[in-house]
Amino acid sequence: MTDVSANSAPKYVIGVDYGTLSGRALVVRVQDGAEVGTAVHPYRHAVIERTLPGDDKPLPPDWALQHPADWIDVLKNAVPAAVEAAGVDASDVIGIATDFTACTVLPTTADGTPLSELHPERPHAWPKLWKHHAAQGQADRINALAHERGEPWINRYGGKISSEWEFAKGLQVLEEDPETYAETERWIEAADWIVWQLAGVETRNRCTAGYKGIYQDGSWPSEDYLEALNPEFKHFVAKIEHPLSALGDRAGSLTAQAAEWTGLPAGIAVAVGNVDAHVTAPAAQSIAPGQMVAIMGTSTCHVMNGAVLAEVPGMCGVVDGGIVAGLHGYEAGQSGVGDIFGWFVDTQLPPSYHEAAAENGQDPHEYLSELASKQAVGAHGLLALDWHNGNRSILVDHELSGVLVGATLATEPEDIYRALVEATAFGTRTIIDAFETSGVPVDELVAAGGLLKNTFLMQVYADITNRPISVIGSEQGPALGSAIHAAVAAGAYPDVPAAADVMGRVERAVYRPDESRAKAYDALYAEYRTLHDYFGTGTNDVLHRLRRIRNEARR
Repeated sequence: MTDVSANSAPKYVIGVDYGTLSGRALVVRVQDGAEVGTAVHPYRHAVIERTLPGDDKPLPPDWALQHPADWIDVLKNAVPAAVEAAGVDASDVIGIATDFTACTVLPTTADGTPLSELHPERPHAWPKLWKHHAAQGQADRINALAHERGEPWINRYGGKISSEWEFAKGLQVLEEDPETYAETERWIEAADWIVWQLAGVETRNRCTAGYKGIYQDGSWPSEDYLEALNPEFKHFVAKIEHPLSALGDRAGSLTAQAAEWTGLPAGIAVAVGNVDAHVTAPAAQSIAPGQMVAIMGTSTCHVMNGAVLAEVPGMCGVVDGGIVAGLHGYEAGQSGVGDIFGWFVDTQLPPSYHEAAAENGQDPHEYLSELASKQAVGAHGLLALDWHNGNRSILVDHELSGVLVGATLATEPEDIYRALVEATAFGTRTIIDAFETSGVPVDELVAAGGLLKNTFLMQVYADITNRPISVIGSEQGPALGSAIHAAVAAGAYPDVPAAADVMGRVERAVYRPDESRAKAYDALYAEYRTLHDYFGTGTNDVLHRLRRIRNEARR
């Protein structure tokens, strides 16, 4: 064990959080979890949605790709900048860990070279970001066949595999670009690929394998099942199969090349990969059964541990040891939250509102939140469905789209903004209800992520869920969570719970529901569920028909 007692010289670890648009490095003191330095590096290519780099041919609808070089640039820029900002000696850093958005997955050669480096002209050679939803057709077939055959793993994912995940995206590559599929020797989560670049050895983590790769009870989907999907898909597991490592395990040691990139000592511990949402639970000291952590940003991921194994409709998965060893880790989520608010401000807000916000020294979100907070519940007369980026839970359907009802000529922008905020909160309440109805109690709601700074939004969530909301005591939850895992991999703590008890932080019951508002929201929530089921469960399939019409018109 590394000596991190109060009398020893301070030691540090680094957590690197790979988000959708940037990567953040955080330097954390091992002895007490103090965050001493941070730096952010934006991805130069951001999200590749319209055309490939250096190409003007448009990508099809619902595509979302990324550039592996952007991830390496985070190591080259954010890590040394964070160490410099911390004012610490790099020789005192004992470990590094990373987390990633998931499922972000890429095809590589046997040595880990991304196929996008070899064939930059091929769209399917590029990494597919989590929000790549163009494999919905493949996901639908995966689900239908699994239910038809009674595959034992399908209900571990709430009855539906998402188009965001490994198998659907892999099947899409096979069926739309067989040549790239044939050249794919390794199909790997970016969470594992970046660790490969740091430690020089391929590893696979238990978290992404279970939640995104359909690994349950020690096995993958059978060759017989995969062959029934597509004869050429029979041996897909050979591209992903690898011994799985527990979270907090040491993947290996920092290579000389990675040391040159980061400015860190070669040989320090590199932890196995992990997912941004799942590492946040230990950072928020919320890993006991019944503590649901909502990581609220561009999207929201809901993770929690349970003492029992249950099947929850629409959950993203339940994995033994998926968050911490010894408990069943559950995941659910919403595909669009902050992205919805951003879309509204960027594309729908009149210039006069931008000007008024600037005059008040506020950004548009702050200005709209202030205006909306003055309204009584229901005063805007609106109701929205939060499906602008599809629905992850509980419907698991990324071909759904947003809905707004009740608008009149008197409707103001702040009315719509509030309705969108409320819609995302109703979506979270729908997820909570699904868990509790399935026998998995949600005793506490804990919030993390970039949306925490919006106090209006947080109070709406407390009122709509009718629960106190605790708040993580860090603005860098995923990066802090990764740092906790780095400390365990470096031997500073025996396990993740022990490290989280010292290095994590949380403020309990920061937001409490108002009884009168909660009661008023009950009535609106009932209407939300009516719309939710009407448009989302097949009563009226108009949203799917509109999607098909749009796609055909864009060809």
